[in-house]
Amino acid sequence: MAQRQETQGNRLDDAARAGWLYYVAGNNQEQIARKLGVSRQTAQRLVSLSVSEGLVRVRLDHPIGRCMELAERLTARYALEFAEVVPSDPDAPGAIHGVAIAAAAQIERWLRNEKPTVMALGTGRTLKAAIEQLTPMEAPQHKIVSLTGSIAPDGSAAFYNVIFNIAEAVKARSFPMPLPVIASSAAERDMLLSQPMIRETHALAQQADIAFVGIGDLGPEAPLVVDGFISASEVKLLQKAGAVGEIVGWAFDAQGRFIDGITNDRVASAPLPSRETSTVVAIAVGERKMPGIRAALSRRLINGLITDEVTAEAILSAD
Repeated sequence: MAQRQETQGNRLDDAARAGWLYYVAGNNQEQIARKLGVSRQTAQRLVSLSVSEGLVRVRLDHPIGRCMELAERLTARYALEFAEVVPSDPDAPGAIHGVAIAAAAQIERWLRNEKPTVMALGTGRTLKAAIEQLTPMEAPQHKIVSLTGSIAPDGSAAFYNVIFNIAEAVKARSFPMPLPVIASSAAERDMLLSQPMIRETHALAQQADIAFVGIGDLGPEAPLVVDGFISASEVKLLQKAGAVGEIVGWAFDAQGRFIDGITNDRVASAPLPSRETSTVVAIAVGERKMPGIRAALSRRLINGLITDEVTAEAILSAD
């Protein structure tokens, strides 16, 4: 498994964030420490580093400055609990690597907390890429629970279900969802969900302090179709009903309302944790996902977002 290495570039990114928070946003060192998930002494050193490396002058002389401005605007526009924007690669629009690294860093910050935490995880390619960047760590005080089923249509393990991947890097109690992602019928789904073990796993997911999810599009190359969970004809029915995106299989329209019937009555995933008591962070980037991201933000299906600069600018300009 690839490991996320602590590089000079990562440290300068952290210094740039600390410098922006101190010199531009007016945060004190205690506030910076809390927002970055570091000690106050580390926050002080990062602020000093931002000056010694020439990152802070009249303005923040680092690409992350523009990104942090976009994150602040997204936070204010959608009343988010958390937002992070990473620089886009002009030669590879929609590339997920930078977003995956940022997501890995945020997941690690939560896992390093000493306070016991319930972390819920969705599924998807970008989230899987983030999990592959995690530094191995001991975190026995935490519980990590899957929001979605772990069984593919052919009975094999679902490739982009990340609960087993994170278990390889993080020594914490993990709770997979031993279910198909989408059942063959509504009756089968109801029967599966009635099992005591599944009820307990769903209940644990609702207690999540933090959740990380992907947002899937419902276009011709929708992940649910490519991975064999639903048919091309079913995605056309979802499109006709107005669906623009999905989170852990739950399809929703441009207003962020879940679609009645079609495939939603067969989804075995847990409902999303309450945004009143949990932070639900979507990790999503790219033009194809724009309608789904905007709908999820507008309806507050999510209250956190990790994305790239181009996607963030498109969201804000579209509004």
